[in-house]
Amino acid sequence: MGYFSALDVSASGLTAQRLRMDTISQNIANADTTRTENGTPYRRKVVVFEEKSPSAPFSDYLNASNKDRLVGSGVRVSNIVEDKSPLKKVYNPGHPDADKDGYVQMPNVDVATEMINMISATRSYEANVTAINTTKSMAVKALDIGR
Repeated sequence: MGYFSALDVSASGLTAQRLRMDTISQNIANADTTRTENGTPYRRKVVVFEEKSPSAPFSDYLNASNKDRLVGSGVRVSNIVEDKSPLKKVYNPGHPDADKDGYVQMPNVDVATEMINMISATRSYEANVTAINTTKSMAVKALDIGR
């Protein structure tokens, strides 16, 4: 794997984790939203990642000299899906969205879980930044050897 390939992989990780953090922030912001545009409570959203496949023709896979092309090309967000777990029911008869029994359907967002996911996304983002800095450092050291 070359320097630029390593940078591309880390950059894709940065992009994916940034979108994950944005989605988590949206979940936290809507933790108390009982009515969305379609009239239902907000549903937690989850980011789904998948490996970016190398874009090479089949003949390159058959060629033994191109073994480095079989290395992964990073990560990408394949989808953002709604969490189908049940909504919370809270007794609040004075709420405008309360049913006839006084219960309000609240979003299925747990702020503590979202904060844990945010810490995980932040650590992954930092790991990708460290990988980029290490790759840059290796390139500079290689150039210094040539002096």
